[in-house]
Amino acid sequence: MTVNADDPKAIVTRGYDAIAERYLAWSATVRVAERERYTRLLLDLLPSGAALLELGCGAGIPTTQRLATRFAVTGIDLSPRQIVLARENVPNATLITGDMTVLPFPPASFDAVCAFYAITHVPREEHADLLAKIASWLRPGGLFVASFSNGGTTGEIEENWHGAPMYFSGYDAETNRQFVRDAGLVIEQSRAETDGEFGRPATFLWIVARTPHESDERK
Repeated sequence: MTVNADDPKAIVTRGYDAIAERYLAWSATVRVAERERYTRLLLDLLPSGAALLELGCGAGIPTTQRLATRFAVTGIDLSPRQIVLARENVPNATLITGDMTVLPFPPASFDAVCAFYAITHVPREEHADLLAKIASWLRPGGLFVASFSNGGTTGEIEENWHGAPMYFSGYDAETNRQFVRDAGLVIEQSRAETDGEFGRPATFLWIVARTPHESDERK
């Protein structure tokens, strides 16, 4: 179903408010190795105490909680209910209810930005601008780790996703990579990851990228 009558972000907010606990239980059982791979990458590549921004932190388990054991984590989510749960689960993180596309962070605020299964809930017309903002929030050499749509959709509502309507949007893999490059980020890894969801395969494109180091910019 193509979105035309309701605000996609309101759909995402209401949906996750309604299914927060149910989604938390489900997410612990799917894409486990995939989530671990990219969480471990952040843990391995960033120094202890690094400032990390997580876009779409959800209820804070398992990703935010693990990252906050080593880093100064700021998490944001559209869903107030998700943030309530995250504050219970990750009391040592800074957690904000809000829209990732309008965050007012100053330039060079973070050593890393990650987004696990979150950008696909943002209308795709906003992806390029969001990536440009992410690049501006990162310090020189800053790390970006995120999942994207691999096949692309102009904007769809799944009417019964864990019991509530949910909005999804995205581009094909090459368009996503080009947007990342256009934002000024240097791609280090790009990998399609397929796993089963609801008895059928689902694929995300994972991109690992960095902002140029200051020495690179002077060349």
